[in-house]
Amino acid sequence: MNGNLLSTSDLDREGIDEILEVADRMAEINSRRIPRVPALRGRTVVSLFFEDSTRTRISFETAAKRLSADVMGFSVGTSSVKKGESVRDTIETIEAMGVDAIVVRHGSSGVPEMVARWARSAVVNAGDGWHSHPTQALLDAYTIRARFGSLEGLRIGIVGDVLHSRVARSDIEVFTELGARVTLVAPPTLLPPSLEPWEVSVSHDLDEVLPDLDVCYLLRMQRERMTEALIPSLREYTALYGLTARRLANMEPTAVVMHPGPMNRGVEIADEVAESPRALVTDQVANGVAVRMAVLYLLLGPGRDALGPVVELAEEAT
Repeated sequence: MNGNLLSTSDLDREGIDEILEVADRMAEINSRRIPRVPALRGRTVVSLFFEDSTRTRISFETAAKRLSADVMGFSVGTSSVKKGESVRDTIETIEAMGVDAIVVRHGSSGVPEMVARWARSAVVNAGDGWHSHPTQALLDAYTIRARFGSLEGLRIGIVGDVLHSRVARSDIEVFTELGARVTLVAPPTLLPPSLEPWEVSVSHDLDEVLPDLDVCYLLRMQRERMTEALIPSLREYTALYGLTARRLANMEPTAVVMHPGPMNRGVEIADEVAESPRALVTDQVANGVAVRMAVLYLLLGPGRDALGPVVELAEEAT
């Protein structure tokens, strides 16, 4: 990861596989009575979130604590950012306190890359604008791999607001790198103007695509990022692209449903589908902790080869 994790485009197949394999060890740690190891004792991780977050922020903070790192939280609403302090000055202030990793989320694309230029600490992108959300894509791949054993040859449909979705961009890169066949399903107005260099198919008809999918990945309608009327109404969007119980019944019995959250129930996903055992939404959340533990460990830990002794030592202590 070259000292940072800024985008899924920075990861090749080998790098993705390494993170997912280390995440297997972290998932085993999380299943213990005391889910904690001293792998990052003495290290400090700061979560620097300029955008609201529930799953991602808590997941990263939980991951750091389970590796025994110290965690510093940052709230824009009660910080000097409200007084006009720049992002660069904020970074320099935090670094002066002595931190080893900065987990940053920002509403503008490219901010984590700028932070990495200013900071000596490792930087992890927790989502920037429409650009990238690498750990979400990694946890999604981990969740699919846990269910199917591999992504090789799987048929994955990414449905909905691709245009505004950093999750979609990162998922496409990771899924295709791992050998999946990806179809984007959306109205033309919710697709990017260009799909280069993605190796994907496109459909505007969800009902036509669903019977052939192994994974139906639903995207949230990001109304807060829309600056123009891209669909006639939410009602019409739901009628054409919402996953209902009827549509779920048309999928293969082994097919699963995923969603990055937060879900707009009754818009892109019906209540019955969200509560179905075929929906892996809570699995994604749980796996997010293990994957983010793996990322932090690989960036800050003593190395992959040292993980075994650390885990075994913690096992004896419990």
